[in-house]
Amino acid sequence: MAFFLFIAHNGAKYSVTDQLIIFLLYPVINISLFYLNYLLLIPQFLNKKKYGYYVIAIIITLVVYGLGKYGVALIFRENILMRDKHHILSFSEYFLATIFTGLLFLIMSAALKFAIDWFLNERIQRDLENQRLSAELAFLKSQINPHFLFNSLNSIYSLAYQRSETTPEAILKLSEIMRYMLYECNDNKVDLEKELQYLQNYIDLQKIRFAGKAYIDYKISGTVDGQQIVPLLLITFIENAFKHGVANNPLTPIRLLIDVDDAHLHLYIQNKKHNNNVDASGGIGLNNVKRRLNLLYPGKYNLEIQDEEKTYTVELSLVL
Repeated sequence: MAFFLFIAHNGAKYSVTDQLIIFLLYPVINISLFYLNYLLLIPQFLNKKKYGYYVIAIIITLVVYGLGKYGVALIFRENILMRDKHHILSFSEYFLATIFTGLLFLIMSAALKFAIDWFLNERIQRDLENQRLSAELAFLKSQINPHFLFNSLNSIYSLAYQRSETTPEAILKLSEIMRYMLYECNDNKVDLEKELQYLQNYIDLQKIRFAGKAYIDYKISGTVDGQQIVPLLLITFIENAFKHGVANNPLTPIRLLIDVDDAHLHLYIQNKKHNNNVDASGGIGLNNVKRRLNLLYPGKYNLEIQDEEKTYTVELSLVL
């Protein structure tokens, strides 16, 4: 409050009226200037990039502000303008000091306005980004069911075409899998035990498809109880192993090892490549799971894929 610089003189005492003017009216004038800039001038001109109009509005406001305070000072001349018995502040001296005070309040209001707007904008951007990521995750998850269903129906069609007696069992197994996907995967995370049972059901379905001649070395080690994982995250790697790998050779079984230790999951899967089995879909499932890992486990996973001439190996380390 710069006006305090001009109200002290040699021992003068203020009346109640003087104190009300000096300590009540002046702060009200200063605060009014503060909010005039904060609520009106900045939103109407500066935020709309009308910089010239804003400068003109500030100049007019400061002039009116300075004249208004000088008018009050004239009314209470002895207590405001008189610094001592021999010196009375001139109009130019008091006006310039008042303009300086006004500028301080304008700068403070502008700084506060920009700070609040910046934080609000950051929060809006974060909310929009979260909404975008949520929508993208929902879309990625919605792709899993059709992709899985497409592959599974192809397997069951093959059984039906061969008039296999295991076709009803395969349809029943598929219904169990779809029930899990539709009704138990709506939360952000599910029990790891249920997810691994889902993988087992898929493997059983593939064994039916291969008439019991699908060879897979599937082992789980570590503590599974009490752990949770994002649903439908691991199935793509197993789907790819059966779809593109050699599963009917007991000498080169699909190897699937899952180890859980202290909230860390390590998946290792390797299969011999079937060179005649080309994915016409362009690897939708693998691209999907990579994107989901980036969104749901940023900085908490490591995925290594070795696509060699005869073998295909996937290693995934994940912090649950």
